[in-house]
Amino acid sequence: MAVKIRLKRMGAKKRPFYRIVVADSRAPRDGKFIEEIGYYNPISEPVELKIDGEKAQKWLNNGAQPSDTVKSLLKKQGILE
Repeated sequence: MAVKIRLKRMGAKKRPFYRIVVADSRAPRDGKFIEEIGYYNPISEPVELKIDGEKAQKWLNNGAQPSDTVKSLLKKQGILE
């Protein structure tokens, strides 16, 4: 089973809000996930971003692959070098 760390879109139309989740790569974008590790709100000023560093590091050490967007968010938080 290939595991990915990716964004799950929530919120209203034209007002996106994302949860950062660990999911099977075959699951749909907003479908079943294994664990929620944070959230990202690009609309708010300043941008809200919260990621549980311990959970993210645990999943990365276990082989989970972050999406491109999540990888940049993890770098912004200092979790990924």
